[in-house]
Amino acid sequence: MTAIAPAVPFAPPRADRRVLIRFFAVPGMVMAVWGARMPAVQAVAHLGPGRLALVLLGAAAGMVAGVQAGGRWAHRHGTSRLLAAPMAVFGGALAIMGQCRTLETLILGAALFGLAHGLLDVGANASAVNCELAYQRPIMAGLHSSYSIGALGGAVLAATTTWMPHHLLFAIVGAFTVLTALASVPRVRAASSLDGAPGPTDIDPDQGRTPPLSRATVWLLGALAAACLWAEGAAADWSAVHLHSLHASEATAATAYALYSAAMAAGRLMGDRLATRFGAPAVVRAGAALGAAGLGAALVVGSAPAALLGWLALGAGLSTAMPSLVTAAGRGGPRAVGMVTATGYLGLLAGPAVIGALASLTSLPIALSVLVVMTSAVALLSHRALRHR
Repeated sequence: MTAIAPAVPFAPPRADRRVLIRFFAVPGMVMAVWGARMPAVQAVAHLGPGRLALVLLGAAAGMVAGVQAGGRWAHRHGTSRLLAAPMAVFGGALAIMGQCRTLETLILGAALFGLAHGLLDVGANASAVNCELAYQRPIMAGLHSSYSIGALGGAVLAATTTWMPHHLLFAIVGAFTVLTALASVPRVRAASSLDGAPGPTDIDPDQGRTPPLSRATVWLLGALAAACLWAEGAAADWSAVHLHSLHASEATAATAYALYSAAMAAGRLMGDRLATRFGAPAVVRAGAALGAAGLGAALVVGSAPAALLGWLALGAGLSTAMPSLVTAAGRGGPRAVGMVTATGYLGLLAGPAVIGALASLTSLPIALSVLVVMTSAVALLSHRALRHR
């Protein structure tokens, strides 16, 4: 009679999760440094809002290409290969942009920056989905909070180094990013779950399934994701410019994105507990209402202190929205998650450029009021999208 080996308790791949944390946190830091020192980039290259919008549009075009190429690569070769190499290029592109002094070179540098960001975003999020499946419990909000914490660190770094020329800061942060990516290669290769290794148990395909999402629900989730990421992109690229337009010092202007990132990180760290207690639809609805009211009031008041509080309210209010939307899309399978994420990217990419174009035609406060409208839409429609979460 053959002896049956005792069952081995499942141990989640904590090492793989720790590896992923740096691929969320470091890009957050890079984006914060880039966004917070945007006024310095404007000054050196003599860019008005419209010309700055062209630079951001170059980054958007690069990111669209990166997302599309990354999706095909991940499908054919696995997701883990879209981590270290794109992050190294991402850091290098930041250093290159620090040396650019003309509109044309900035657009080219921003396109490379966006391309690497798109590849890395696909790799990090797809690997996170696989790792979460191996964990057999939600970890996505925590990983997204790593991005926010990294962004907070980058914003604080930018705010405390305003005495340093931006090209030197970009070179230092870029070099750190490249070295971190290279140091992560052995751990990425040793990771067991990032490319979707099966967990210890398989789910019966005929049991435990929730009804599939309708096409209308998937599109609604995507539209809400686009609104959320539109606001996130605007905070990264325009919060410092907004404060600068209110005659705040460069250090104070850089603090705006730090407050936004701190509020978003805190909200995401508490998000799972809040959703468990009150339900995701109620948490997202209340948060979005807070964000819309806070930023709207700040635009009406038109002072630097009010603007700081407005960006803080927006970060806290939208902190749980995107993780909840992605989780809800997961009921529809990988295609639904991909569609919702891709639609969200459209908001992230197009939003800052559209705000710049509107600001050049009207004024920056009027352009930023679009965020109030979109965040209000999230508050009104999120319950319908998340009610079957």
